[in-house]
Amino acid sequence: MADAPHRIDGIDRLREVVGTPNEGIELKVFDALVPEARDYLERSPFLVLSTADAAGNADASPKGDEPGFVVVEDDRTILIPDRLGNKLAYGLTNILENPRVGCLFVIPGTTETLRINGTAELTDDPALCERMAARGRPAVLIIRVTVEQCFFHCSKAFLRSKLWAPDTWPEKQSISFGRMIAARLGVPGDESLVKAVDDAVSDDARTNL
Repeated sequence: MADAPHRIDGIDRLREVVGTPNEGIELKVFDALVPEARDYLERSPFLVLSTADAAGNADASPKGDEPGFVVVEDDRTILIPDRLGNKLAYGLTNILENPRVGCLFVIPGTTETLRINGTAELTDDPALCERMAARGRPAVLIIRVTVEQCFFHCSKAFLRSKLWAPDTWPEKQSISFGRMIAARLGVPGDESLVKAVDDAVSDDARTNL
């Protein structure tokens, strides 16, 4: 490969490129939920849950609901409800093989994010699923995360990307699952199939939250 002489393959070399952490930066990393983190969780409607299976194959799954849908059980424990979905369950099966997880929480318009790392387990306790119901439906199951690291990430990624600046947003992109599936099946011109799949996806998004 052309960049082989410049490949970074060790920590010492990495530190030559990125430098060393600023003195005192480790003070922002906590092993439990600080009050500011609790407040952020109460306001956040969205997170990305990162998992990996026993072989290290990774997955990142979005989770979202009304602000505060993630419940703080105590200073070391958060509860994430799992809702109706496509049943692929990549992240959930990963947790059964490897409990290590990472969570990135977002609040629209806020440029700082909250990161929580730890271990996870799954439960379908009926009382807990009912407690975390939404839109008249209990949670399918609950992801209980034991917090090992909790810290806020600075604003730079959001400022560089201008993610919360509406005047920079591109035209909304329309994703057609029907066209992708038709192409995968070797019938890209089958408009009836395209419409059937896209209509089913749209209906599911309206009625199966």
